[in-house]
Amino acid sequence: MSKSRNPKFDEYISSSADFAKPILTHLRKLIHSASPDIEETIKWGMPHFEYKGVICSMAAFKEHCAFGFWKEGLIPGMKQYIKKAEAMGSWGRIQSLEGLPPDEDIIKFIRTAIELNEKGIKVEKEKRTKPELKAPDYFLKALKANKKALKTYENFSPGNKREYIEWILEAKTEKTREERLKTAVDWISKGKVRLWKYIKK
Repeated sequence: MSKSRNPKFDEYISSSADFAKPILTHLRKLIHSASPDIEETIKWGMPHFEYKGVICSMAAFKEHCAFGFWKEGLIPGMKQYIKKAEAMGSWGRIQSLEGLPPDEDIIKFIRTAIELNEKGIKVEKEKRTKPELKAPDYFLKALKANKKALKTYENFSPGNKREYIEWILEAKTEKTREERLKTAVDWISKGKVRLWKYIKK
């Protein structure tokens, strides 16, 4: 197998849902047709494509795929396809090959991303627009009752903390809130982030 091909990608694709397999396979083929120098790596449980830095990544979930460029904002022609509000990645929820941009555009985007990495052009980090979300007292009380959960929570990133807080606050009934509270403490005590189920190992 070529050095640019990672056998773990084959495992990832074969273990994905049937609808996702042709999407991931097609994207992988296009990326390598754009450049034979691109290498495959697994980061955070998801397939990433690299050349002098990360170019893009893809992922499969239960009902959709996601695909994203790390420098999407610097790639001409990309804006018309961006649907970030729908899901992680650049192009929202991809559920079929028809949900992808045209092949020629994808190849063009890949080659532009390569040029950006070759030139060492970096994306300026966006300033956080979301204010820090304060955990409700009842959540903190539940965490303090479990020392392991509390310590793990305190070491979480602001984003991981927010995901748990929002999930609990969004509960529409007292029963649901209590269930989520109990589940959250259990997951956190085991070192799990809120969306751990969607992270492929």
